[in-house]
Amino acid sequence: MATTSVSKFIPIFLIILISILTPIAHSQSDDECKTETTNSCTDKARAVPLKIIAITSILVTSMIGVCLPLVTRSIPALHPDRNLFVIVKCFAAGIILATGFMHVLPDSFDMLRSNCLDDKPWHKFPFTGFVAMLSAIVTLMVDSMATSIYSKRCKAGVNPDNEGGTAIAGDQEMAVADGGHGHFHSHHHQVKGASESQLPRYRVVAMVLELGIVVHSVVIGLSLGASNNICTIKGLVAALCFHQMFEGMGLGGCILQAEYKFLKKAIMVFFFATTTPFGIALGMALSNLYKENSPRALIIVGLLNASSAGLLIYMALVDLLSADFMGPKLQASIKLQIKSYMAVVLGAGGMSVLAKWA
Repeated sequence: MATTSVSKFIPIFLIILISILTPIAHSQSDDECKTETTNSCTDKARAVPLKIIAITSILVTSMIGVCLPLVTRSIPALHPDRNLFVIVKCFAAGIILATGFMHVLPDSFDMLRSNCLDDKPWHKFPFTGFVAMLSAIVTLMVDSMATSIYSKRCKAGVNPDNEGGTAIAGDQEMAVADGGHGHFHSHHHQVKGASESQLPRYRVVAMVLELGIVVHSVVIGLSLGASNNICTIKGLVAALCFHQMFEGMGLGGCILQAEYKFLKKAIMVFFFATTTPFGIALGMALSNLYKENSPRALIIVGLLNASSAGLLIYMALVDLLSADFMGPKLQASIKLQIKSYMAVVLGAGGMSVLAKWA
């Protein structure tokens, strides 16, 4: 797992490194791009209480969203092998897909096409699409390699996340030695049950998806925390609460299928719930230094958004929707497929509506 944990951060480190090494673009309108836009809604003193409210409310709704799939496991109708769980998971996948296409990607286009950046190279080349494409390719590489490494570790009998002593890739028989010491003999047979054979995939999907969501959450939190526009903040708080709750439901469903131990579940829930509030607090602390329309901020945040968009779109289409719709459960029932398609459209449509405000 050490290799997996390190490799999944490679794309983000590359984007940050490129952003730092990129020369600051010259502003086409220095006065406009170096100073914060001022109007009747700009009030730093009144914005601080709103940001504190935003931190609290987003933290609570994020916790509710990501924990909801985990606590409903005790409900028989929402067990992972039931049809209702598949429909709910498709709804959540639609939310994640719309997050990439309707929220993150357009923001990146706007930032990297800003008038505060030079025409060359920012207006002459579609950096957003290029970085999003590279991010999707790197995500595919990390996804494939991580799954391969994780599967080999499980087949070798090394499974640190195993719960209840269930083997992942083979029948494990306990033999008691003469001295009273037990040891395991791994017989590499085909795993019985699709859920067990897919467990390494579910775990990799959950980790990579969390990575993309965490990066996106920090960025939107940073933007909100650095803004002193109370008119914008009021609308954003409500929209982000719904945004984080629905996005959390998608991540929570993946964490549930991954069948992690309690500690790892708690860590993943903690990071998801706290990243946006952390971003807001960081934005408040850097409000005197961070200007959202400065060339450096536009380049760094724009490239991070493009990277996050490519990752989220790949995960939603390949690891969530394609894996389910091409799987045996949905392929065996046209009726269930139609219900699942409707759930995807509903989730993506609802998240698209929120793009008006956040």
